[in-house]
Amino acid sequence: MTRRLAEVAKKVGVSEATVSRVLNDKPGVSDSTRAAVLTALDVLGYERPTQLRGERARLVGLVLPELQNPIFPAFAEVVGGALAQQGFTPVLCTQTAGGVSEADYVDLLLQQHVSGVVFFGGLYAQADSPHEHYERLAERGLPTVLLNAAIDDLDFPRVSCDDAVAVEQSVGHLVSLGHRRIGMVLGPPDHMPSRRKLAAGRVACERAGLELPDSRVERALFSLEGGQAAATRLLQQGVTAIVCASDPLALGSVRAARRRGLTVPGDISVVGYDDSSFMTCTDPPLTTVRQPIEAMGRAAVELLAGEIAGVRVTHDELLFEPELVVRGSTGPAPAGA
Repeated sequence: MTRRLAEVAKKVGVSEATVSRVLNDKPGVSDSTRAAVLTALDVLGYERPTQLRGERARLVGLVLPELQNPIFPAFAEVVGGALAQQGFTPVLCTQTAGGVSEADYVDLLLQQHVSGVVFFGGLYAQADSPHEHYERLAERGLPTVLLNAAIDDLDFPRVSCDDAVAVEQSVGHLVSLGHRRIGMVLGPPDHMPSRRKLAAGRVACERAGLELPDSRVERALFSLEGGQAAATRLLQQGVTAIVCASDPLALGSVRAARRRGLTVPGDISVVGYDDSSFMTCTDPPLTTVRQPIEAMGRAAVELLAGEIAGVRVTHDELLFEPELVVRGSTGPAPAGA
């Protein structure tokens, strides 16, 4: 008990006597100090006293699929900072192959009496994946916000980048450079943002008087290696430009072109998606579509804070407009292409 008092007191910056008063539910402690002590108790992994277990912690789960793609830590930084400004402590939950699953994280967060959860890039975006853990959150009435496209069955606030506008910008840029044989590298067939991108790609090509046949649409896992394999197949189809569903997929496409002795953008133009960190430092610097992560992350936290406070917030999807950032990986179509 003495060790617990000392650790919590040090974490919060108060005396052990103050911590003791909070744990024993005694008066004489401000609401802000009381909340800070309870949050520290949760963060340090100590069980709350029985009389305090009914209160939710000032913790918010932030669940991400992985951290290798730079867009995920970028979103985590924005959301974590916005949560801190609202007086919440983010609990970062990232999945690893063979490790803790998204459903397991939901169980752990519920056990910690968190105030809410923010998901980014989760199973809600995959139509064929299990979604029972989201149903548990809905049944508990736990405030939850989803970042980017989700299946239609989940009734949570959603904040998304407009996939259709992103692809319209990408295809329009390539068409203006004279490209006629455009391919796409997307995520798995059940991935909702990829479905939106494909639908928009077909419309954009049709408007430009072009075709986007199935043979010019490749699927891949969201990795550099996946992008390389998918782009290799597209290059065999004779495409001169590739629109990708993420920056790692685009970098894999650049590698695939070079492995075939082609130059970027001389022979092949490549467009990414996200504008994640260091895309200005690649060779060539990557033309990509920038997600407005600052605005999206802050909007997600505002929605979550409203739900936690009991305010009615919209469950309609909020769509944020992306921005095409033109750099060195796109150029005029090769002569005679």
